Amino acid sequence: MPLRILIDARHIQDFGFGTYIRNLVRALSGLNSPHRFILVSSRKDQHEFEGLADNFQLLAYERTDEDGFDQLAFPAFARGVRADLIHIPLNSVPLLLPKPYVVTVHDISPLFFGVPDNWRYELNRAVMRRGLMRAARVIAVSESTRQDVEQILGIPAGKITRIHGAADPRYVRPGPDSPPVQSDKERNLVVERYQINYPFLLYAGSVKPQKNVARLVEAFALLRGELESHPVYKDLRLIIIGDQISNHPDLRQAVLHSRVESSVRFLGFVPFDALRVFYSTAAAFVFPSLYEGFGLPPLEAMASGTPVVCSNVTSLPEVVGDAAYPVSPDNVFEISRGIKEVLLDDGLRERLITRGFLQCRRFSWQDTAQQVLATYENILLDKKDPD
Repeated sequence: MPLRILIDARHIQDFGFGTYIRNLVRALSGLNSPHRFILVSSRKDQHEFEGLADNFQLLAYERTDEDGFDQLAFPAFARGVRADLIHIPLNSVPLLLPKPYVVTVHDISPLFFGVPDNWRYELNRAVMRRGLMRAARVIAVSESTRQDVEQILGIPAGKITRIHGAADPRYVRPGPDSPPVQSDKERNLVVERYQINYPFLLYAGSVKPQKNVARLVEAFALLRGELESHPVYKDLRLIIIGDQISNHPDLRQAVLHSRVESSVRFLGFVPFDALRVFYSTAAAFVFPSLYEGFGLPPLEAMASGTPVVCSNVTSLPEVVGDAAYPVSPDNVFEISRGIKEVLLDDGLRERLITRGFLQCRRFSWQDTAQQVLATYENILLDKKDPD
């Protein structure tokens, strides 16, 4: 019997959550499922879902989940839809959300960073745990995240399913001998618009404390000193795409303290087509994160044919395998040395690029969608739904 499945798609514009929602929905659309999918988003974002199959319906809902009243309003809205199942694709579950529902957990970083170990931590943990305990199923995007959900939040292992994500297909090149997915004209327009006339390292993602971008800046400063007379990399720059530096005074201080303000560019958020060009033209992609639930940016860089220097902690070894140069995120000298080796060792670069393409093939949105759809169907077959 066909099901009515409501998917909360309000975070479609977010950096990581948006990639997950957009590609999961499009992959579900390609499965020719008999079920009806109801996508909830604001009206201004509904263009993101053009071209979906006929069994997908768009519903407008303008309140965000940061609005305190949404704790009551969204559950009431969901009840009115009369869905058989609700999918919340990130760990932000309204207090009175009707059951059954499934939650995708990307990470539990709010418990590790920015929350003091006091009653606020316990409150955040209790709220997070309640939402997951009431869920019919919890989807964890990596084995690392699955273990965190089980061990830190105390969610029973039998309630958690690990289902990996994947790189956005729009980044993916078939292999190292294939041309970039964007045209020469597109690349030239982006290079001219952003005045890129030098080799650069790239970081893309948020610049929250756990992303460790301040240490990346320090490592870059060390590297600049070692390459100041190099024929190719003497004018090496670091480009950081994500949040604005004005929102992070500690990061601004790191740039000033390292005396590389003329060599580090913060571009904020850039359009997708521009980001795709930055990925494919960077000398290397560097991702020294302290904690990741999955880690899409390194996978997107690999899909673009760019060698990756990456942290060796949490979920990142699971995602990048042997296709990235691993470094300790706590050691500035190790980060700098890893970047230098990837830049200067041509054989290493080629191996990482080739392995990167192979690694990306291990993850597929079609596989993700098939596993998520099976999870939906199994939930409705399972009559057990403990509080």
